[in-house]
Amino acid sequence: MVVSRDFQEVSVLECILGGLQITCDVESRPERAQAKLARSKVDALIVDCDLSGADEFLRHLQHDSHFPVRTPLVVMSGPRQRHAIDSTGALFSFEKPISVEQAVRTLSAARNLILDGRLRYHRQSIAVPVALLCGPHKKLQAELLNLSQGGIGVRMDRELDAQQPLQISFKLPGTRYTVKAQGEIAWTDQQGNAGIRFLDIPDRLQRSLQIWLAQQYFAN
Repeated sequence: MVVSRDFQEVSVLECILGGLQITCDVESRPERAQAKLARSKVDALIVDCDLSGADEFLRHLQHDSHFPVRTPLVVMSGPRQRHAIDSTGALFSFEKPISVEQAVRTLSAARNLILDGRLRYHRQSIAVPVALLCGPHKKLQAELLNLSQGGIGVRMDRELDAQQPLQISFKLPGTRYTVKAQGEIAWTDQQGNAGIRFLDIPDRLQRSLQIWLAQQYFAN
């Protein structure tokens, strides 16, 4: 979302963001932008500090639970002292009039953070068998429903012991890798579904998992 009334600068931003394959919603009034943020999630926010009400809007964001800390915040303004920019909590900033070269650099960095955030929480639907070892002698078979960097969703025909750590093992489709990790039950329901959070996974395997998930994400 871009919060600005400076339509000349907004047109430059829209052009740059379009080149980075990022769509944007433009809002000229901070109070309306604040209301939209309360109703829906945005990947990044660009705020014109010269806009009336922008300072109050930015102060509100720092205490707003609807605006996650990881969301990239970019501010643009006329010349300001560095401490004034830092007080906004913005990760990135640039001055007006917008330098296209600087804006491309800044927004490209913000785009990388957006993709990192999307991939971190992306859940890939998947249907393969998964083996769960509960303690030294109790081995269960389940169906793997989805996979993320942080864990898996499974379905099984019996209830899991939520207090006991698990050993997880499944084949990653289309690769030679078998994912073996320690996990714990995050949640269960009465339909036999459960969420399992990874507790320990080797670094090399974690990297392979991240690459595989990224490939699936961009292939969709």
